[in-house]
Amino acid sequence: MYQAGLVLEGGGMKGIYTAGVLEFFLEKGIEFSSVYGVSAGACHMCSYLSKQKGRARDISVDYLKDKNYCSVRSLITTGDIFNVKMCYQDIPDTLYPFDYETFEKYEGKAYSVVTNIETGEPEYLQMRDMRKDIVMVRASASLPLVSRNVSIGDKLYLDGGISDAIPLQKSIADGNLKNIVVMTKEEDYIRKPTGGMQLALIKSKYRKYPKVYELMASRHERYNACVEDIYRMQEEGKAYVIRPKQASDVGRIEKDKEKMLALYEEGYADAKARYEEILAYLNS
Repeated sequence: MYQAGLVLEGGGMKGIYTAGVLEFFLEKGIEFSSVYGVSAGACHMCSYLSKQKGRARDISVDYLKDKNYCSVRSLITTGDIFNVKMCYQDIPDTLYPFDYETFEKYEGKAYSVVTNIETGEPEYLQMRDMRKDIVMVRASASLPLVSRNVSIGDKLYLDGGISDAIPLQKSIADGNLKNIVVMTKEEDYIRKPTGGMQLALIKSKYRKYPKVYELMASRHERYNACVEDIYRMQEEGKAYVIRPKQASDVGRIEKDKEKMLALYEEGYADAKARYEEILAYLNS
């Protein structure tokens, strides 16, 4: 196990790129002492730490046509576009059983990054027992407007990406001098401001939680500054970045299996092509 951080950006279904990278890491037995998963990154982190090869890929593509998985129907009937019962109960317990025992043997620390909607601050929730901590993954992946607020203890949470999309600074603050950062946005990507209509809807829906609106209104500025900071950290040797070279046509809510598999293979191929560089970086 490398004494290093692994930082996994979200990105909706574009996160299958990350699943491809992690699949290669699994095959090569590359493990990290700390892993930070955001939204889709948190979801794929689980199968990586349970060491279930192919699981993240299969879950991402096998249920695309199932209305009980991700659909407007689910959003209307449950309040979540990704059906909570199917995603966080049926799949891990029945359809594609999660290896809870292997996850619990992981000797490092795994964090699901969430946003406290009352304070507007990111929180890094350490996962130890997936049977009860899976709610932390759900919170990290609960997108504004298309998900219900997630209650953990006496706090309410939403998607970690709106407060800390790529938590490299947190990993460094935790003492990780080396970090592998897996991003889902292509090179030269610049986040644009959230649209006015979307902001209006957010302001209305979260009127009791104004920090959500503030975060979404400034999200593009904070994200772009974060990426600049990551490249500075890379120059200083504190980070090694893996990300797609070109934009993908996979949408945040994608139904085309072939597109998804192509992006997965791209992530796997990118990690494989840079294998020697990654090892040299981690061992330097």
